[in-house]
Amino acid sequence: MGLLVFMRNLLLALCLFLVLGFLYYSAWKLHLLRWEDSNSVVLSFDSVGHTVGSGRRERKTVALVLPLSIPSHLAADPGKDRAQKEPKETMAAPGPAIPKYDKLGFLLNLDSKLPPELASKYANFSEGVCKPGYASALMTVIFPKFSKPAPMFLDDSFRKWARIRDFVPPFGIKGQDNLIKAILSATKDYRLTPALDRLNSAPVKGFEKDVGGKTTLRITYPEGAIQKMEQYEKDSLFVLAGFKWQDFKWLKYIVYKEKVSASDGFWKSVATRVPREPHDIRILNPYFIQEAAFSFIGLPFNNGLMGRGNIPTLGSVAITMALHNCDEVAVAGFGYDMSSPNAPLHYYENIKMSAIKESWTHNIQREKEFLRKLVKARVITDLTSGI
Repeated sequence: MGLLVFMRNLLLALCLFLVLGFLYYSAWKLHLLRWEDSNSVVLSFDSVGHTVGSGRRERKTVALVLPLSIPSHLAADPGKDRAQKEPKETMAAPGPAIPKYDKLGFLLNLDSKLPPELASKYANFSEGVCKPGYASALMTVIFPKFSKPAPMFLDDSFRKWARIRDFVPPFGIKGQDNLIKAILSATKDYRLTPALDRLNSAPVKGFEKDVGGKTTLRITYPEGAIQKMEQYEKDSLFVLAGFKWQDFKWLKYIVYKEKVSASDGFWKSVATRVPREPHDIRILNPYFIQEAAFSFIGLPFNNGLMGRGNIPTLGSVAITMALHNCDEVAVAGFGYDMSSPNAPLHYYENIKMSAIKESWTHNIQREKEFLRKLVKARVITDLTSGI
């Protein structure tokens, strides 16, 4: 009798163990399936092909475009009836997006009309009347990233400009604080003149028929400054574009009427005197050199240092500055005709066009592309059709 009771209890325990084992196995299997499903989502790929998450198996998920109705030849009878009642829908794969802007951010369709608000704003201006803010407005249309106006000249707040504070010349003023402070303490005036005109060492006297008789602003650097005192205009501001640290040192000599040293690292002879009083001397904001080079022309950044082919010409720098500060911008004498190597490079000297090819700092082709964008979009007017 005792043996029978023992056997019965053993069988009951065995059955209970088998039932519990089956339930445990089923629960474990269900959990495993759920983990695998969730793991396939965690290990999906982002837009650049990197795995997201740290699962154990790299299961690349593939997105499938499924039909919204089941094809009749694949459906069972009940599904067939339902598919016939419901309207069929198709999902077309989207085509490639057509780019609107180039890699620098310029509008590709430069022949497009003015936005209605601008067309209305400038519609009533008669011929010859200056249109306030016109150049800046057009520039913003073709280059939406066009920044807010920057001060044309350095003033006492120059240290606060983060965009130029962290770069050495020509793209900033890093390391030049003491020299700039000394120059500004003597010049004292940082006002903006109402118009812009001739650049570099380009003389006006004797060439009035071709270049006009007025010079408001003469932007230059030591090697490009006029060395003959009689060729300077009576009334114009003398503005330094500092491309290297020696340029700021040279300007301090000029402002304080000190002796200029020829051993200061200039690549050719420089002016030792400029017939201007300190209050007629300015320092161009290096921001315009930086913006022309990297934002507009797309020259190599080179860690913010002067390098091969990453320095814009002073003409492009001046146009960049003018776009921020002038209502309308017209240029004359711009453009390099590289197909005529024996043509004069400038109207006032005998240097040939081929000389520009020897310059390791400029990229003339890139500059021409930039300037042609401005002309084509009517942002600037090319008076001599050289661009």
